[in-house]
Amino acid sequence: MSRAVVATQKAPAAIGPYSQAIKANGFVFTSGQIPLSPATGALVAPDIEGQTRQVMENLAEVLKAAGTDFSKVVKTTIFLADMNDFAKVNEIYASYFPKDPPARSTIQVARLPKDAKVEIEMVAIAG
Repeated sequence: MSRAVVATQKAPAAIGPYSQAIKANGFVFTSGQIPLSPATGALVAPDIEGQTRQVMENLAEVLKAAGTDFSKVVKTTIFLADMNDFAKVNEIYASYFPKDPPARSTIQVARLPKDAKVEIEMVAIAG
């Protein structure tokens, strides 16, 4: 079984004992990304729209570092602090998957790290 750690400075560093992503047997498994600035490690944007965009941009950089992109994503999981934000998150998320979106689950959780409003993780085919 092949296994390689994926890391990039263009996405936030891990805030715990985990990797930004792992490439294994033809797939890339990202850790959940919250809306942190890669430069400062601080939470960005107080609103759900800004946080969702930052999460997706962070994921784009992690996928790029792994040699893949959104077109090869097969599964995502979205964690929301408030399900009332679903429509706003969905609109921004959809703009990153204009054709043949991946399978997805969306879950409301009691709390996210750093009190973020959204966290997203992905599984993609390695590029």
